[in-house]
Amino acid sequence: MNQYINKKVIFIDLGRKDYKVTWDYQEKLFSQTVTTKISNRKVPPEEQVMTTNYLLFVEHPHVYTLGKSGESSHLLLDELSLSERGATYYRINRGGDITYHGPGQLVGYPILDLDNFFTDIHRYLRYLEEAVILTLADYGLEAGRIPGLTGVWLDHIEQRNPRKICALGVKSSRWVTMHGFAFNLNADISYFGNIVPCGISDKAVTSLHLELGKPVDEKEAKAKVKSHLGHLFEMEFENKLYL
Repeated sequence: MNQYINKKVIFIDLGRKDYKVTWDYQEKLFSQTVTTKISNRKVPPEEQVMTTNYLLFVEHPHVYTLGKSGESSHLLLDELSLSERGATYYRINRGGDITYHGPGQLVGYPILDLDNFFTDIHRYLRYLEEAVILTLADYGLEAGRIPGLTGVWLDHIEQRNPRKICALGVKSSRWVTMHGFAFNLNADISYFGNIVPCGISDKAVTSLHLELGKPVDEKEAKAKVKSHLGHLFEMEFENKLYL
């Protein structure tokens, strides 16, 4: 294993970007990091190099993605209906079921070598959730987790009307992560009506602007999420443009 710990994280805000283009970009960065780790195992410790960490923020055009453990029947649209809704659809290599990405949603893709932080996927997922929970607290909203379910929820304690506001779905190999979280800021949640979100049929989906009763300053919200992620993971950010 690489003897050098690197907590520096290259942060890139991609703006609005096509899902497949972004997926390919993730795969490129992910593969580079995995390749570095494999190469390090073949050389003496003094010749090993540090792996690189990334955090991508992006907003996608309307798209539905289905994870490896998902059921295709959870997409309630055929190809014609997808086209009419201006949406695309992909089966992808993350965990989890089906979800929606679209305008007004902050999607975060951490591509991290967890050997630089901690090798615990459960803790990793909880930290992603915690960054969103802390951000919602900044807006005066109490959010949390529901046992047995991933993501971040409102009304998670009494569960009279539990509402998911952030979904998670990740992939990890050799302790390198990709994919991540989708946090609804000003999202059109009607698009969730075309799927069984994350395979859960008996709970609602919400967006921060609906909970606050006003549009959300997305730049401000992104800065809050980034700050909380940085604190939780002890990241040292280096901002860059699209590589």
